[in-house]
Order: sequence, then C-alpha cells, then structure tokens
Amino acid sequence: MTSLSILDLAPIPSGGTAGDALRNTLDLARRAEGFGYHRYWVAEHHLAPGVASAAPAVLIALVAAATSTIRVGSGAVQLGHQTALSVVEQFGLVDALHPGRIDLGLGRSGQRKAEFAELARKAPPPLKPARVVDGLLIPEPFSFAALARSPLFSLYGALLQQPGAESPDFADQVDDIAALLAGTYRSPDGVAAHATPGEGADLALWILGSSGGQSAQVAGERGLPFAANYHVSPSGVLEAAEAYREAFKPSEVLAEPYLVVSADVVVAEDDETARELASPYGLWVRSIRTGAGAIPFPTPAEAAAHEWTEEDRALVADRLATQFVGSPRTVAERLRVLRDVTGADELLVTTITHDHADRVRSYELLAAEWEGGTVTD
Repeated sequence: MTSLSILDLAPIPSGGTAGDALRNTLDLARRAEGFGYHRYWVAEHHLAPGVASAAPAVLIALVAAATSTIRVGSGAVQLGHQTALSVVEQFGLVDALHPGRIDLGLGRSGQRKAEFAELARKAPPPLKPARVVDGLLIPEPFSFAALARSPLFSLYGALLQQPGAESPDFADQVDDIAALLAGTYRSPDGVAAHATPGEGADLALWILGSSGGQSAQVAGERGLPFAANYHVSPSGVLEAAEAYREAFKPSEVLAEPYLVVSADVVVAEDDETARELASPYGLWVRSIRTGAGAIPFPTPAEAAAHEWTEEDRALVADRLATQFVGSPRTVAERLRVLRDVTGADELLVTTITHDHADRVRSYELLAAEWEGGTVTD
C-alpha cells in the first residue's frame, strides 16, 4: 500500500489566533498518528496573516514531543534564509531528543530572489496549454511575474536576511549540511567544523521542488529522496519527477529513486459537503497570488460573499482545478490517478478547512478509505 503523509501549514482560521492554529496542529498530529499516517511535515511561511508555521524547527520539536511514532519533518526549510550550520544545529537539537524520527526537508524558496527579480522585469513567457495525462490534469503554468513585483515580496526578502547577505548556491548548501551531519566538513582552507548538536544526528535528508530545475537535479545526483509539488505548482509535477529520476544516482541513502508527490485534499462524508468545506480555498489562494500573503482561512459564508471578477477566477483556476475534493471514495480514486501517473512512492496530502474538526475528520475519512476502503492497490 502506498503510504499517505501530511503537510501542515498550521492555518489560522478567520476569527482565530496563531495560538489556536498551533494547538490545532498538535491535536491533528496526535490524531494523524492514530489514523496511520506515515509522516507529518510542517511548512515554512513568513508574513502570512493566515499561516502560523514560520519556524519549522520549533514547530517540529513541539509536534515530536506531542507524538511518539510518526515521523516529523519540514516541508521545507527555506535554505536561502539560513546557513547550513544553523539548520544542522536546529535539527540536530530536535533529533537529540527524538532520535530517528526527524526528516530534514530542504527547499530553494528563499534562494530565488535573483530569479524573481528577473521575472519581475520581463514579460511572462508563452504558457503551455493545459493537458490531461492518463486522467491527471496538468494545467497551464501560473506566471509569478505579478507576484514578483509585489511590495510584500520585496520586504519579505529584506526582513529575512541581513543587509547585503548573499545566499550560497543551493547545491553547495546541501553538500555542507550533509558534511556537517557526517562530521566531514572542511572549509575551503581545510579547517574542520563540528556541529553540536547535529553531527551524527539520525536525520533523513530530503529535497523538495516544483519543477525539473536545480532541486530535482540535486536530489537525483546525490541519491536523496525528492518531494514534487503538485499542490502549489501542478503544471510542473511531471517535469520534476522525470528530471529527478533521470538525474538519480544510487547512494548510501537510496538504491533507487524515492518520490513523494503532494496534493490539496478536502474529504467529507459526501461530495456536496466536501465542496462546501472547500469553498473558501479559492479566496485564500487569491490572497497569496495577489501578493497580500495568505489571509486567515475564511468560513464558507465569508467566501460566498466575495464578488469574483474574471481576473480573480483566472488567478486561481489551476489550483481549484487540481484540488481533490469529495467523498472518501471520490478523493481516493483521484489520488490513485495522481500516484499512478507520477509514479509516486508516497503521497503527501494537505487539507485546510475553517473548522478544525472538519480538517481532522477529512484526514480520518481519507485514511480509512485508503487503508481498507473501496480503493486499493
């Protein structure tokens, strides 16, 4: 059976607080362990009024302390905002208290300032048309050009790095992290450095990515597991999976590629109820893509009150079309298509609803259907 895992953003509901969101995360993690999910990852987001997962290492420590067997990790640490040593020390500290349960997922999000600056200056390239591959929708790519010109995006970079700081190359940072964990790190002039805590930590190193670019290449060339992002950048998932497999070289970690694919999911007892619970999702995605940062997740009534323009609808169309919403059977069948088309070894599902009880129930229903329901391998 293909494993199911969870990606949690610690969403703040409208009318709620960051404290509410974090307590919900701890409760969900405990429940997820009982439901049989394989791992529980938290994301890294900043300057988002509706997301409380700003410090993955801290939140991972709290989740690991609240659970006992489920793997806990980052999806993903944004390397452009931290040094290799700071990441190794943070996660080494958590591993020291919870050995053998921690995943260190690394991403390039914080390193792409130059790419986004160039994107903001240039006209967006022609978009590839949407297509369906063996039942899986691959929408046309979303252009991040307008988002790259957002004042909040510029502030984001300024606040997360020291003035004048330059992020090292992503591949170099990954290699430095691996060397610090292994105790083999040497500076360019041959000086050794030993991270305490961190050196010798039993961490599982992962790479996350949205395309067939550097992240997929780094994961493949170093023989590391890779998580491809269908839930945020669905247009690039097949490219990412293919690039990872083509670049893969066996390592001490893996003899063969290991691919996880993410998906946005809302499950309820029936399709109609699930659609109602998922109805605020478009408004939430709109807030992100207009450069305002994720808003507190609305209620269905708040979402219904929004007056949509054609521009709004186009802005979120790919995300709505690739969200998996419905009864347990409906969603499990669609997830099986995602797994089969991408060749995923594991699926990473993320669910956001306004009410915490509905989110817990969504994960419970999906796990029960996946494990012993009508859709099986």
